[in-house]
Amino acid sequence: MPVEKKGEKYMRLKKSKIPKFKSYEEEALFWDTHDITDFEDETEDVEIVFELNKPRDETVILRVQKDIKEKIEKLARSRGLNLSTLARMWLMEKLQENLRKAKI
Repeated sequence: MPVEKKGEKYMRLKKSKIPKFKSYEEEALFWDTHDITDFEDETEDVEIVFELNKPRDETVILRVQKDIKEKIEKLARSRGLNLSTLARMWLMEKLQENLRKAKI
């Protein structure tokens, strides 16, 4: 709602009832003592997608030289895959091969 003030138009902004927080702990304390339904006029719907069919148990960080990474990315793209998928496939293949050799 525009408001005329000294010949200029100003928008009257509705002040948020949700305070600015200095830390996650401060925010957690606030929400522990307040009900989100009291702030529904300040929220908006969002879509959340859960990929339940892709369990990820662990993450492995692997450092490689930039040129090696670029080569793997190029090869992965040529196969319609991303780098992580191709690397995971190679690791599983190599693991199976070594387990067969070791008869484990």
